[in-house]
Amino acid sequence: MTRPAPYPAVTAPPEPAPRHPEPDLRHHGDAEVRGADGPLTGLTDLAVNVRTGTPPAWLKARIAASLDGLAAYPDGRAARRAVAARHRLPVGRVLLTAGAAEAFVLIARAVRARRPVVVHPQFTEPEAALRDAGHDVGRVLLTEADGFRLDPAAVPADADLVVVGNPTNPTSVLHPAAVLERLARPGRTLVVDEAFMDAVAGERESLAGRVGGLPGLIVLRSLTKTWGLAGLRIGYVLAAEDTLAALERAQPLWPVSTPALAAAEACCEPAALAEAATAAEEIAGDRAHLLARLGEFAALRAVGPAAGPFVLVRLPGAAAVRAALRARGFAVRRGDTFPGLGPDWLRLAVRDRATTDRLVAALADVLAERPPG
Repeated sequence: MTRPAPYPAVTAPPEPAPRHPEPDLRHHGDAEVRGADGPLTGLTDLAVNVRTGTPPAWLKARIAASLDGLAAYPDGRAARRAVAARHRLPVGRVLLTAGAAEAFVLIARAVRARRPVVVHPQFTEPEAALRDAGHDVGRVLLTEADGFRLDPAAVPADADLVVVGNPTNPTSVLHPAAVLERLARPGRTLVVDEAFMDAVAGERESLAGRVGGLPGLIVLRSLTKTWGLAGLRIGYVLAAEDTLAALERAQPLWPVSTPALAAAEACCEPAALAEAATAAEEIAGDRAHLLARLGEFAALRAVGPAAGPFVLVRLPGAAAVRAALRARGFAVRRGDTFPGLGPDWLRLAVRDRATTDRLVAALADVLAERPPG
């Protein structure tokens, strides 16, 4: 099937003609640490937002113990109950998926929409999935001048499917829940991607508890970032029962493996939630250190206040800087593949303070070597 042309961008005021080529929506951070023959060695990974030192030993043990049950077909009932209890929701409002990426595909296939709109810059997979399913996709482009903050009035009134991230990848902006609630209305599906919400201290501004009460709300969660399970593929959807039924009909049989189900159940237990909360506090401290050190460079601007385990920075000549950092052993995420950004943007994962200090030293060397002007 021929992929349809993108729907004209929607902004307030209208977006000027694009100055850069159409972004590669299929480019993701893991490409920064892979070569032609597989993962590259010797690189400090600041391009992928998976928490370092994960998965923890106790989680590996739970996953390993599940391998004895591989002869049986996966049974997700216990994991669904665990997720439901974690969010204090009925079990019928939980659907387990092979990562949040599968959820975007299910939504694109199962939710009827005449005018879907994606709020950018954000994770590009929702738009890619919608396009692949044959949708014309509109864009609402948030701007640096407004701190990449969302004004609900910028979303077209007739948009019947709206996708927004919170906290948003790559901007690290945390939109107030009250602002997002203003996007909900009868006849509209509102998809809020909360893949990084468990890395936010207190999970403030989450809409997970409003599922079933706010019209058309779908909340997506991922367990791969905080727990280091990107290779296992596990996430879930929270939505009203009729919406989940439609999504489930679009799923293949047994979409989530037994080890992934074991991980989902384990990560929703009280001890795991306490560990995640502690990790979120540590990330906040490490992020503050990263932002303070980046503030030492007059040529660099970091988007703030940041709330996720990553920060977005604007730096003239960022493509050359990224290549020079790579030569010095640091992989950072290019920003020009996100609609609304361009070649002067980079995303940096939050790491421990020693790693940040090493990055800053390398960045200082790179910038010192650039010709003036």
